[in-house]
Amino acid sequence: MTKSDALLNKRINVSVAEGKATLAGHLLIDTLMQLRSDGHSSIPDETTSIDISPLYKLDTAGAWFLVDQRAQAAKRGIMLQIMGATSAQAQLIETVEQNMPPDHQPSLEPPSIADRFEVFGRKIARGFRMAVELTSFLGQVIATLGGILRRPSRLRLTSVVHHCQEIGVSAVPIVALMAFLIGVVLAFQGSAQLRQFGAEVFVVDLIAISILRELGILLTSIIVAGRSGSAFTAAIGSMKMREEIDAMRTLGLDPVTILVVPRVVALMLMLPALGLIADISGLIGGALMSWVELGVSPAVFQTRLVSNTDVWHFGVGMIKAPFFALIIGIIGCYQGMKVGGNAESLGRLTSASVVLSIFMVIVVDAMFSIFFAIVGV
Repeated sequence: MTKSDALLNKRINVSVAEGKATLAGHLLIDTLMQLRSDGHSSIPDETTSIDISPLYKLDTAGAWFLVDQRAQAAKRGIMLQIMGATSAQAQLIETVEQNMPPDHQPSLEPPSIADRFEVFGRKIARGFRMAVELTSFLGQVIATLGGILRRPSRLRLTSVVHHCQEIGVSAVPIVALMAFLIGVVLAFQGSAQLRQFGAEVFVVDLIAISILRELGILLTSIIVAGRSGSAFTAAIGSMKMREEIDAMRTLGLDPVTILVVPRVVALMLMLPALGLIADISGLIGGALMSWVELGVSPAVFQTRLVSNTDVWHFGVGMIKAPFFALIIGIIGCYQGMKVGGNAESLGRLTSASVVLSIFMVIVVDAMFSIFFAIVGV
């Protein structure tokens, strides 16, 4: 085969004689399949050297083939030599050899019961450590708030107003729409069930108690946790990655006073307001669907709402709002402070912030429900 023929025909020719294998042509990823079809997937066991000087082209796959042949020969106790390589080919072979996986792969045995207990114990310990750190961070924020109450001039009022705009005003459309649709769904599903017993008029009580007492503030908190809690973590975490928080400490500035307190204060101011908007929107949605589905006019809906709904149902929802706001704010800012120096930790902790905030809001809501049931509210 002449050089021009070899360049045109991407083939590899193998010849073995007196313990020496000679490779000619193209040793590329495309020609490795040809080697297998020609019965040369591996060189003969007695081969002690491979001459690649007739090779015109060699790529990474071809270099891997040569390194693999040398490794297999070494297992048979033969020191296989690769001869005739140009400097570029020798460098490629060396690079591939350095990046080959180790011979001894770790065993993939299924974990034992002791291993499972160890993993479970580590998760419990990690959760307990996080609870302690969150409690410590909460205490630090409360102590800072106490200091600001004694010296109100330390409060970053401009920052508070900015976060009120981002947390509250910007979230009004999505919160109002969500609550309106929840009211529609409650009225529709409630009327379908109550109609079977001729008690359609009680759909007003169902909507009022569900929206005012539980769903209005709970769903609003979940939206705020996903929208603002994650934004807290991302913003503070990005500053942590850029070492801006370390720069603050170097300048003698307290990151909790500057970054955390304005966000928590804005959240505690805006979440009750958003809860009130959600209550009104939910009642409007429920009243509209009751009118369409059951023929309950808005006037009748309003009369029954005012006469049969205890004001404490609204009060219970509003009482829970500041606690939910504190939970979302503390967890969002704490996770932002825990971000490391890479983008992977920022994404992971932002997701963890949303999940943990929603979980804790639901847990605290359940505790409030039990508490109000015990005290008879």
